[in-house]
Amino acid sequence: MPTTAANKASDAALAVGDKAPDFSMPVSGGEKVSLAALAGKPVVLYFYPKDDTPGCTVEAKDFRDMKKEFDQAGAVIVGVSKDSLKSHEKFQEKYCLPFALGSDEDGSVCEAYGVWVEKSMYGKSYMGIERTTFLIDGKGKLRNIWRKVKVDGHVGEVLAAVKGISST
Repeated sequence: MPTTAANKASDAALAVGDKAPDFSMPVSGGEKVSLAALAGKPVVLYFYPKDDTPGCTVEAKDFRDMKKEFDQAGAVIVGVSKDSLKSHEKFQEKYCLPFALGSDEDGSVCEAYGVWVEKSMYGKSYMGIERTTFLIDGKGKLRNIWRKVKVDGHVGEVLAAVKGISST
């Protein structure tokens, strides 16, 4: 869901309308991806907890299945987790993922975007990536933020938002 006043407290660091933090991180094939290099295009920057886990796989496959529509809207999709490049490459190959997966092993990009948070499961607290998607316009401004993403239907919502900024 996009950022609203009700969930504003959870993203005090970043809000819709803010300049997106620049990033540069390795992706498969020995390349790097950076926000500066993507200037002029809408960027869908989605953070997910771990390669090849059930929810993360469904989300990645949904982005894969709708990539043509994102391309038509001029948008670039970049997935980010703290997994290694080797893990990303296996994940991409296994599911034919046609977009970049950034390896943020040191957590600097996760920290900059405020998605490295305390989580809990079965009464145990731990640090992890909160599934979050940022839509960054071609000028580097945050246009939408979806926190605590529920995977079902999410990619369709993101595509609608991308089409909304592409037509303005």
